[in-house]
Amino acid sequence: MQNVAEMPDYAGSKDDLTKRLRRIEGQVRGVAGMVEADRGCREVLQQLAAIRSAVNQVSLLLARSYACQCLAGTQPGEDHEALVDDLLSVLGKAT
Repeated sequence: MQNVAEMPDYAGSKDDLTKRLRRIEGQVRGVAGMVEADRGCREVLQQLAAIRSAVNQVSLLLARSYACQCLAGTQPGEDHEALVDDLLSVLGKAT
């Protein structure tokens, strides 16, 4: 078994991340099928926007895990949750 220092930053949310990524994979296959079936551009673009949003959410979850791991070494008494929430707010606006 890995010790905590060797575990990936996202170890605690691995199941959730895996489910989300599999769902995204299915969405991408669905869009490929839509293109093959000559579906309308509007429908395809809507599905691509949904995929982009899902990927962004996975990115934010990973960023949160990474930030929490990095913040573990900050000064005692610092509000880690507020720092993480601020970071996620900035990342959310950048996407």
